[in-house]
Amino acid sequence: MSTELVNINQKLPVLLGTSNLDAYIHAARSIPILTLEEEYQLATDLQETGNIASAQKLVLPHLRFVIKVANNYSGYGLAIADLIQEGNIGLMKAVKRFNPEVGVRLVSFAVHWIKAEIHEYILKNWRIVKIATTKAQRKLFFKLRSQKTRLGWFKAEEITHVAETLGVTRENVMEMENRLNNHDIGFNMSSDDDDDSAYLAPENTLVSNTPSPELLLESTDSEKHNTQLLSEAIGKLDGRSKSIVSRRWLSEPKATLQELADEYGVSAERIRQIESNAFKSIKTHF
Repeated sequence: MSTELVNINQKLPVLLGTSNLDAYIHAARSIPILTLEEEYQLATDLQETGNIASAQKLVLPHLRFVIKVANNYSGYGLAIADLIQEGNIGLMKAVKRFNPEVGVRLVSFAVHWIKAEIHEYILKNWRIVKIATTKAQRKLFFKLRSQKTRLGWFKAEEITHVAETLGVTRENVMEMENRLNNHDIGFNMSSDDDDDSAYLAPENTLVSNTPSPELLLESTDSEKHNTQLLSEAIGKLDGRSKSIVSRRWLSEPKATLQELADEYGVSAERIRQIESNAFKSIKTHF
């Protein structure tokens, strides 16, 4: 069934009646979204019978979502059509594994598969693109290789000579030299690599911006606890202090010292003192 699903990806332009990217995107966005009932029936049929027609009917309405995800990765300099193609493969894999009984929509399940395929494609191809991204850089790339007479980095006089010969700046030569001498490294290591190498793999040095579930739970619990303490501390203040703290820090728009001084018939400095004493009381409670 995997081969049949992948074949759908190759036939998508034909199914949508176009091979032009703009027309493809327009056609994909014109396909009606499935209702919850329609999606459930098609997914159940695919799961029970392996009906590829049902898989196709699940895939087509979600192509617009693949296009949206692929557009978020356009900054890598890769062809958007290729990113969409890879995202479509992720969508196929998601459709194959989708279980309608879980109670989530296909789009929520598929997003992880779509991104995974696009990420893998970018990791495999981004370095190749970044070596020489413009026409001028590609021209310099091939000329620079022909100018090298030995292994190793250019010396200062060699950089000057190459720059004058090729009609570019020294900075251009040094930048391309740096790109040529950098080497790719695998994002992850195979199971055959030793433990030390695997530990130094890039995937093990990346820092996730998403806190772990236990940290999220701890943060939420701590926030609730602090909110409760603050409420209790403010509740123990006298009426005037409570009003001043609330209006100065817990209300929008915040009242100024002078506004409160005019209202209570005291100086602004007195309001500041009351506020300071209130904060000391709150701090003590914490």
